[in-house]
Amino acid sequence: MVHIPSSQIGIVVAKTLILIMGGLITHFSYRAYRRTGMPQHRWLALGFGVITVGAILGGVIDIAVGTYFGQNLLYTSVLVSSSMTAIGLGVILYSLYVR
Repeated sequence: MVHIPSSQIGIVVAKTLILIMGGLITHFSYRAYRRTGMPQHRWLALGFGVITVGAILGGVIDIAVGTYFGQNLLYTSVLVSSSMTAIGLGVILYSLYVR
């Protein structure tokens, strides 16, 4: 029987919630763009999508790569997740200024 650390279970639960909530925000932002045609909504959807993908990608790197390759890539996963969050927030900020 394989032992799964409780920290990994916590990461999976948190990343699952991020995927669900971020996916819904992205979906509704995109629907707003399709309904109104306003570029602000398109950029907003893209920004939230980037943040969501970055969070999930950071979790995948941390757990999957660490588990299957036996390497601790904590700093790499944090770098990926943080970078994608910064990019996504920049896109959301841009969405507030698009005319």
